Amino acid sequence: MPEHLPEPDLPDDEDAAAAEVLEARIEVSGVRLDKALTTAFPTLSRARLQALLAEGAVSRDGVALTTGSAKAQPGLYAVALPPVAPATPQPEAIPLTVLYEDADLIVIDKPAGMAAHPAPGCETGTLVNALLAHCGDSLSGIGGVARPGIVHRLDKDTSGVMVAAKTDRAHQGLSALFAAHDIERTYIALTRGAPSPVKGRIETRIGRSNGDRKKMAVLKSGGREAITDYVVQAVFGEPAKAGGAPMAARLACTLHTGRTHQIRVHMASKGSPLLGDPVYGSGSPAAPVRAAIAEAGLARQALHAAVLGFVHPVTGQPLRFETPPPADMQMLETLLTTL
Repeated sequence: MPEHLPEPDLPDDEDAAAAEVLEARIEVSGVRLDKALTTAFPTLSRARLQALLAEGAVSRDGVALTTGSAKAQPGLYAVALPPVAPATPQPEAIPLTVLYEDADLIVIDKPAGMAAHPAPGCETGTLVNALLAHCGDSLSGIGGVARPGIVHRLDKDTSGVMVAAKTDRAHQGLSALFAAHDIERTYIALTRGAPSPVKGRIETRIGRSNGDRKKMAVLKSGGREAITDYVVQAVFGEPAKAGGAPMAARLACTLHTGRTHQIRVHMASKGSPLLGDPVYGSGSPAAPVRAAIAEAGLARQALHAAVLGFVHPVTGQPLRFETPPPADMQMLETLLTTL
């Protein structure tokens, strides 16, 4: 990750393109490791596997291996394939909802379905493509060729307020604010059930799931510190039994750190995953809630970055932006109030 870019919300987690991890169990022993790997991973050439070994991208039972001339031992082998570097993004005339803009930065209300920057499988239609067309040559390049101006992310299917830098000095200043967590960020979430207590702070460590490397998870060790404050603002539907949880709830979640998929992981860890979340929404909502989701046309996690506040890194002016959830979340909430 570039030096000036803090770990994103990712949501935002589009989602940062993670390495693809291939796994295979090898039962034989005594043969050269690179030869055994070639048999276990037939889509990879021996030369490619030797290069991956040299890069430390091959492991056995979680222990990194570095030389193909060693003898293979039985175990579960994993090969981490780095994401393909995306092509240089091109300007695209995509309409943007601009909340604020000056010579140094731009604040937009990102729609659900728009990735923050190009990644493998999502090379066009991103916020970067739109910003390149809107801002032209002024767009900051500190974030790298693939994501100029980007200092934080929202997941592709999370809507809401984002800021991007247009100059180097703004990029450096905004990156410092995010790195220091000196940013006001509040999200609106609709969840299955409701967390208990109705107000609290979740402090955990979040990192790649040991069971599924494409997902994030709360970890007992490793990962990075993640802190979310939440408040249950409304509950919907009577509990199925006395003392039970309601069918759904509306929460305000305030981030004090910006880990990938932080709110989604934290609410799932409390037993109240976001409605519509295809990754962390384990279990099924009550039938009336499922019907409301279908009627509202919600095809994503019900999460909206409602508030973004910060001190302008160049002028020193306090700025604060707030937007309501988009139509799908508003419709779903209206339907939930009738349960």
